[in-house]
Order: sequence, then structure tokens, then C-alpha cells
Amino acid sequence: MAFQASHMLLSFIFSTLLVIVSSQTQCRNFKSIISFGDSITDTGNLLGLSKPNDLPESAFPPYGETFFHHPSGRFSDGRLIIDFIAEFLGIPHVPPFYGSENGNFEKGVNFAVGGATALECSILEEKGIHCSQSNISLGTQIKSFKEVLPNLCGSSSDCENMIGNALILMGEIGGNDYNYPLFERKAIKEVEELVPLVITTISSAISELVNMGARTFLVPGNFPLGCSVAYLTTYQTSNKEEYNPLTGCLTWLNKFSEYHNEQLQDELIRLRKLYPHVNIIYGDYYNTLLRLMQEPSEFGLMERPLPACCGLGGPYNFTFSVKCGSKGVEYCSDPSKYVNWDGIHMTEAAYKWISEGILKGPYAIPSFDWSCLSSEIKNKESLDTIFFD
Repeated sequence: MAFQASHMLLSFIFSTLLVIVSSQTQCRNFKSIISFGDSITDTGNLLGLSKPNDLPESAFPPYGETFFHHPSGRFSDGRLIIDFIAEFLGIPHVPPFYGSENGNFEKGVNFAVGGATALECSILEEKGIHCSQSNISLGTQIKSFKEVLPNLCGSSSDCENMIGNALILMGEIGGNDYNYPLFERKAIKEVEELVPLVITTISSAISELVNMGARTFLVPGNFPLGCSVAYLTTYQTSNKEEYNPLTGCLTWLNKFSEYHNEQLQDELIRLRKLYPHVNIIYGDYYNTLLRLMQEPSEFGLMERPLPACCGLGGPYNFTFSVKCGSKGVEYCSDPSKYVNWDGIHMTEAAYKWISEGILKGPYAIPSFDWSCLSSEIKNKESLDTIFFD
């Protein structure tokens, strides 16, 4: 009996230790950031890929006005989440790869492109969903990374070391796979059928990078689509029951985002079991943004945070045919009070608070372990010191 009791006690301690270890990440002093995704993470790739007579709106003022004081190719008035992460880690802002192939990528490289999808365009087209043929899918971004890798690090052992010491930012990606059909007003059931395909594509990309030596991933979920000004304008209705009374967001669209995020988290759990030596962190972009909508005054935002800062027309200051950056489109005097920037993307202020929630908690699952970083980095003042409760 004594042996059985001690055996049970040891089993309990061992299982408890397993739970503790699996609920935390190993502290890494990241040397660089390697990034994939769409316009939420694009630091200038779409601009670099565009022809001079067909530039994206991010090439024109007032994009970039808040921080860079000129357009930087970012779809915001200033910095993005990836920029705040880089500043927190004490490394330079991550340069875009496309259009600057000879750039300095020693501290990181970014392949995220505005408008990018997880799925290949051919898959979407087969389902009757129009997709821009200039789209740089996740698969294409991974292929570009693999092709340029020997130039970044030389030998295979050096490359494995470089990737192993990098934070891999996997998105956000998948949002455009849903944007294209939803903006065409396809039935939500049709769009839901894409979710397993999108999740499988993201998962395959993670596995491919793990096999190349990647050891730490930040994999963000999707934002609450029902709080997007573009969707609020597209699906505007007089039926008040379709809106959340606290936030004014469309409930059914937010439920769809929750569905994608649940499926993604389930897949990340499976991958953690498959690769126990790899840190795979889920970035809860959904709840970080929803918190800003629910309690805007706590973050110094205007009480009604839904209208776009830069735009024209309607209750949400947004019209699809008249984009921010076009002639005659004005922007608000103080973007730091707004969540929505141009109706699709967010302000630097919103991205700052989202970054805070991811880096310092509690919106990273499992949370980051920063114990091995110097106090100088951990106490970076680029992010406000307020914490989420």
C-alpha cells in the first residue's frame, strides 16, 4: 500500500510538472523576426511589388503620418503590431522583402503582403470566389523565404541556428480568404466551408518551418469581423437584434471569427503535441480588440470607437469606392483616440494596445516568458506601462 501511495504521489507530481511546463514557453532571447501574413503585418511589401501607376493607398498620405511622418507602405497611420514587437525586443523594425531583395535582413525579414490569402487563388476561384491574381499567398511567401534563405545565413547549420533564434510571426493570415467571399455577399455557410482548408494551410506552413529549424511561433487568430467598419457598412441593417448592444458590432460575423479561432486553437494544440520541443503561441487578436470596443475610455479612446478616422460617408465614415489616401478624403485630427483607421485596418493606437496584450498578457496562449531578457528590454517604454486586468 505504501509503495502504491508513493507511486501515485510521484505520478501526481510528474503530471503536475507536465502541466506547468506545457502551459509556459521557454524564454528565448530572439535575435530576429521572420514574418508572414497580409496587410495587418505588411511593412511595405505590397508597395514594393506594385507598379508606379498602380500604387496601393498605403503609398499616399495620411498613411504613416503619426509615427513615420510619411507613407511607409504600412496600412495604418503609424506602427503595426510587428513594429511594437520589434521595439520591445530591441531590434529594428522588420524590413519588407519584396522590392528590397538586397536589403539588410540580419535582424529580420517580412514576407507579409497586403491582400494575401492563406489559400492559393486557384482554390478560391474554383469555388466561385474572385481573388486578385497579384495575390501573394502564404505558400508563395514560404517559397520566397526558402529561396532566399541561403543568402541570409550561408551554411545549413547557420540557417538552422538563425531560424531557431527567430520569432516566427505567422500572420495574421486567413482574413482575406473570408473577406473576398463575404464582401461578395456569399452565404456564410459557403464561407464556413473554407475554414478547415485555411487552418490546414496554416498548419502545414508551421510544420514546414519547424522542419527547417523554427522553434518559436506567434500564430494570431482573426479579429472580430463584426467590428470592422467595412463589414458594418456592407451588412448595415435596421434590425437592432443583429448588433451587440455594448459594442455595436455585428454578432453573427463575430461568431464566425470565433469559429475560425476555435478551429485554429484546436490545431495548435495538436501541433504542440506533435512538436513538444517547439513553442507555439496563440495570439488572441480577437479579444484584445474586443476589449478596446467594450471599454474604450480605459484606453484613452473616444466613447464611440467604431467610425473610421480616415474616410468619407455614412454612419461609420466609410465608402468602398472612396478610400483613405484619395483626394478629398480627410482624416481625424487625433488618430490616437480612434480604433479604426481606414475602415479595414486599425490605428497605431489600437495596434499598440493589442501588442501590449500579446507581449505582457493575458492575450498570448501560453504567455511569453521574458525572464531571460535584460531589464532594459523588458521595461521598454515603446509600449505604455498599463497592463490588462
